[in-house]
Amino acid sequence: MKKYLLVVIILLSITAHSQNKASLPDTIPLIINSQNTIYVKAVFNKIDTLNLNFDTGTTELVLTNDVRKNKLKSVPELYTTFYDVRIGKHDYNTKVYDAELTGHGTDGRFGWDLFKGKVVELNYDKNIMVVHSKLPDYVVKDNAFSKLGITFFKGLVLVESKISQDGIDNTALFLFDSGYQRTAMLDNDLLKEGNFPADKMKVIKKVIMRGAQGNEVPVITADLQSLKIGKYELKDVPVQQITGNKPLRGANIHILGNEVLKRFDTFLDFQNNVVYLKPNRLFNAEYIEKS
Repeated sequence: MKKYLLVVIILLSITAHSQNKASLPDTIPLIINSQNTIYVKAVFNKIDTLNLNFDTGTTELVLTNDVRKNKLKSVPELYTTFYDVRIGKHDYNTKVYDAELTGHGTDGRFGWDLFKGKVVELNYDKNIMVVHSKLPDYVVKDNAFSKLGITFFKGLVLVESKISQDGIDNTALFLFDSGYQRTAMLDNDLLKEGNFPADKMKVIKKVIMRGAQGNEVPVITADLQSLKIGKYELKDVPVQQITGNKPLRGANIHILGNEVLKRFDTFLDFQNNVVYLKPNRLFNAEYIEKS
């Protein structure tokens, strides 16, 4: 009888340990390349190892057409069928969508909604992504963090920020887009509505960019005097101005990109719909457009 009880106790102990281990934060190596693309290693459909961009400006899972047709062991059905993608220690269920392009050096991208009901930490000082079951207490207690409410637009994450030029301030919602590799993209129609002196910004260059589906987007890069996110201000920021096709299918929305977002260690709280930002070692790094 004593031996039987000992075995039961051991089994219960092992079970409790496994449950505790599963409930712990999931720490995942996070890679950021020279083009500001952040990505993690993931296993798709239990067999294919991929580099996937964590893109808060999208939802579900997007794989490039080239990867779907030439890299995967089995071509997934688009739009309708759910597949497993393992990120860190956990499996997530998602549909698959297609695109011509994705972040440099990656096979596709996955959206914030895989982490609904969770808290995602992006730590650029330690190069890790951590998926938490709840917001760590120290974040709320740390006054260095700036707290921003999340507004959702068509399932995408927006936060309020302020731009300033020659004494004129505009406060607006920005798409929080870790998949956009530049600093910020300003919508010309919004600038006109706010009487913002965009013509006073010094033009740095003019280029043609391409959207996720390969569509051409004419873009002007100009020097913005001030971009304020929460209580933190970035000065002389080389921002892009949309002059043609809009990335969000006609919506008038500014975009915050990862050349700015990487300057903050971040907690995305999808339980309370709040973002916490604190400057990190990259806060004063030179902008790629100015290097």
